[in-house]
Amino acid sequence: MTNPFLKPWETPYGLPPFSDIQPMHFADAFAAGFAAHLRELDAIATQSEAPSFDNTVVAFDRSGELLDQVSSTFFNLTSAATSEALQTVQRDVAPKLAAHNSAVYMNAALFARIEALYQRRETLALNVEQMRLLERIHLDFVRAGARLQGAAMARYREIMQQLAQLTTQFQQNVLADENQWMLALNGEADLAGLPAQLRDAAAAAAEARGIKGGHVITLSRSLAMPFLSYSERRDLRKQVYNAWSARGEHDGPSDNRRIAVEILTLRKEQAALHGFSSYADYALVDRMAKKPAAVAQLLERVWTPAKARAADELAALNAMRLSFGQSEPVARHDWHFYAEKIRKARYDLDDSETKPYFELNAMLSAAFDCAGKLFGLSFVEREGVALYHPDVRTFEVRDAAGQLSGIFLSDNFARQGKSGGAWMSAYREQSRGAGDQNIIPIIANHNNFAKAPAGQQTLLGLDDVRTLFHEFGHGLHGLLSNVHFKRLSGINVLSDYVELPSQLFEHWAFHPDVLRQFARHYQTGEAIPQSLMDRIARAEHFNAGFQTVEYTSSALVDMALHSQPSYDNFDLVAFEQAELARLGAPKEIPPRHRVPHFSHVFTGEGYAAGYYVYLWAEVLDADAFDAFVEAGNPFDAATAARLKQFVYAAGNSIEPQTGYVAFRGREASVEPMLRGRGLLAATEAS
Repeated sequence: MTNPFLKPWETPYGLPPFSDIQPMHFADAFAAGFAAHLRELDAIATQSEAPSFDNTVVAFDRSGELLDQVSSTFFNLTSAATSEALQTVQRDVAPKLAAHNSAVYMNAALFARIEALYQRRETLALNVEQMRLLERIHLDFVRAGARLQGAAMARYREIMQQLAQLTTQFQQNVLADENQWMLALNGEADLAGLPAQLRDAAAAAAEARGIKGGHVITLSRSLAMPFLSYSERRDLRKQVYNAWSARGEHDGPSDNRRIAVEILTLRKEQAALHGFSSYADYALVDRMAKKPAAVAQLLERVWTPAKARAADELAALNAMRLSFGQSEPVARHDWHFYAEKIRKARYDLDDSETKPYFELNAMLSAAFDCAGKLFGLSFVEREGVALYHPDVRTFEVRDAAGQLSGIFLSDNFARQGKSGGAWMSAYREQSRGAGDQNIIPIIANHNNFAKAPAGQQTLLGLDDVRTLFHEFGHGLHGLLSNVHFKRLSGINVLSDYVELPSQLFEHWAFHPDVLRQFARHYQTGEAIPQSLMDRIARAEHFNAGFQTVEYTSSALVDMALHSQPSYDNFDLVAFEQAELARLGAPKEIPPRHRVPHFSHVFTGEGYAAGYYVYLWAEVLDADAFDAFVEAGNPFDAATAARLKQFVYAAGNSIEPQTGYVAFRGREASVEPMLRGRGLLAATEAS
């Protein structure tokens, strides 16, 4: 059988030929990709010509095309449509890929050429983007161990291979726990309190698992969280919460506790080889924050007022609990339930009333329309394109002149074999090839919404709508990229800047102008009533204490984990509990991510000692949207043009703080973030 990766792809838009690709193809495809990449790099490193920006830096950036093609396809599939066969390949490939990366970045001859150019960079007459590329590639080499020698370099290679294996296993263990667990709901007693849309979603989940005529709750967030909010069965809520909380914390093959400690230990050794006392110190050097102290200062700005607000919320929950005749105090599996009751009582607002106005296709159209008004993009669906799952949709993205500028894949539903959460990925990143030819990006958004039964429309909760806009903001960051070099393209920015475009785009999700046009009843077509819009707006800060505490506690635990002096005899769960107690975290509010399933932190290095990045970026996004408020128009053309030029299209071609100031005219202020979370008054009072 011909390996589809080893021949040209005659597919629409250069998409992978998914129907031809089998798990067995990847081993040979990766081997070919590794070999081709090393040959290309050897040619760069050993050429007789003196190093120049074009023959070394540009050539390096353009190398590895086959490997990029194989790896992007592979890791998209292992996240969105995995199988036992793919997971087996993934475990085998992870250390090989780490070894290959070490071979690339520890190539002494290649680094010598890059180092020589870096040392005389001010004499090379480079433009801003070229200088940025040279500096970023040089830093990539240094942080990957290029300056290490002898035994230290060999040990660094071993560490990176071991980390690749462990982080892969961590990810697969979480997915295994999510896929294997389900709660069957038997009869009306088990369904008590569940609204019609949630019952339908539970029925669809049962059918997907071969259970005809039944209802099941899985550990998909779009099922588990609504169940905790609506189920009147406290015993069942406790079962769902405990299963959700204990992912990765079971004795047996999916236990992540030992794996997480091994990852932490290796990361500390990695940092030490670079001369840092902790992994947190090492990681923060290449972020906007620079030092753990800056992160601590930001997190403290919200932690104390958030706890104070959460205490007020808890008092209200306990009052509601007493009105239900419940004698036991509010526990973690009760918070969502009583919070939903209070939201209904205070704002006359619940999902059964709001969801009919937020049909999935309409909300996707709303996101497309906002991108059109802001950035001149249009999205045209193309049917009949063979993809990896029939639920995935293909859209051509066209610019203001009508030219094809990207491909957007929309993958919205939860299913077995798909990782939990929501994310954006790329099958191909934007760049410019030979002759300055623009290589258009292929960008995918992945959500995990509960799919409605066949023949029915999928309705979204308010959090789902926010998630859809968030991921689409990431997607726009990839689609609008307008740079020359792959290394600087799209989302290849500092990790505490990458969430700015996504979180900023959330601000349009519930803007009145957007709601009036797109929030229409899925059955009658009637526009959302102004009274309901007003209630949604009034409830914006509801439960903000809980939401801020659950997020910030995870960010603080992450920083503490990666700042430890030693991991000898380290008890992961005991440390987590002790740290939460030390911080004074309310026992009724769990961290958003328990450490044994903290995939952000333990399935790669991007968010390691970096879960704080959402709050860091929130300072920027809240301040950024105020620019539109000040302009008096959420689609102000001049503001949008600056936003596109200096944020969405710039990628990493300019330093992030420089880009933000160019857009905003000044540095960001923290007050809009505090105001947006409803914490400004509490902060001033404290």
